[in-house]
Amino acid sequence: MRVALVLGTATGGVGVHVRSLASALIEQGCRVRVCGPPPTDRLFGFSSLGAEFWPAEITRSIPRWSAVKVLRQAGGDRDIVHAHGLRAGAAATAAATAAGRRPLVVTWHNLIQGTGAERGFLALGEALVARRADVSLAASPDLAARIRSLGGRDVRDAPVAVEAPQAVRTPAAVRAELGLRPGQPLVASVGRLHRQKAHDVLVRAALEWAHRDARVVIVGDGPERAELAGQIERSAAPVALLGRRSDVADLLLAADVVVLASRWEARSLVAQEAMLLGRPLVATDVGGMRELCGDGARLVPSGDAASLARAVDELLGDPLARAALSARALRQAAAWPTTADMVAQITSVYRELTGA
Repeated sequence: MRVALVLGTATGGVGVHVRSLASALIEQGCRVRVCGPPPTDRLFGFSSLGAEFWPAEITRSIPRWSAVKVLRQAGGDRDIVHAHGLRAGAAATAAATAAGRRPLVVTWHNLIQGTGAERGFLALGEALVARRADVSLAASPDLAARIRSLGGRDVRDAPVAVEAPQAVRTPAAVRAELGLRPGQPLVASVGRLHRQKAHDVLVRAALEWAHRDARVVIVGDGPERAELAGQIERSAAPVALLGRRSDVADLLLAADVVVLASRWEARSLVAQEAMLLGRPLVATDVGGMRELCGDGARLVPSGDAASLARAVDELLGDPLARAALSARALRQAAAWPTTADMVAQITSVYRELTGA
């Protein structure tokens, strides 16, 4: 089967998912072509997997003509086109107006972001993509409900799975690198420095909990880095911005508590990685997080720094509570669909649409 995978600018979960899918499809003998911005290939290494990579500047919600042209050519000899996210879906939809349209699958990873006129414009594009896709795969139940409300023709739940990460270094080595004293609490958060991830709420919470010696590290980069750095400096919060790291599993394993303060998440890959490692997780009760985490994480209201601080404080002060939460996290994670389950579902959709 000849498959075109399309994605826009990605630095986190979407890119990880597409790389995982591309790798599995290639292992099954599919001919995979990935279309997206060149930095995305450099970051996730699609070419190194054996996929063809076609550069396409899918960086905005309004598709550039150059990107649409690339996608028309890239999809012309494919059996199926599979776009990931609204920007990629919009570009693939525009390209699909050409003669010889191929079946289009769109995986929805996120709710639209933005406010005011921008949000209204994005909503129009979202509705168009929802109606044009032959099959929409939604990463969480609330996403599926939204796509159906917009007129999606065939909308299916499709949990985005992740394999258990493999740590390389010991927690002691990681903590020594970070300059922590023996027994000093470590709180870790991983995510793009973007408003959706609400790192500003975590910084405020770090000023409220009783464990004043606790160190907080935030892994990731993004458009809000300067603003967050300013907030940390002004408040003297015990928070360090580590930027992009290749040792996320090591950092998660070394943390006493992992925090996800997001304003919205579908099926957070970071939450899955933390729970697969058996780490105590405090996360916000948004999107698909309650269904994902079950009783394997402490869930708090979004935007509530005081509730977040209390939950972290309680865990830092009670080793037995941390151990119990870790055990529940591992039990919950064992029931999740695996990457193999995810790939089997997606390939069954491909066969259904192509008659293969």
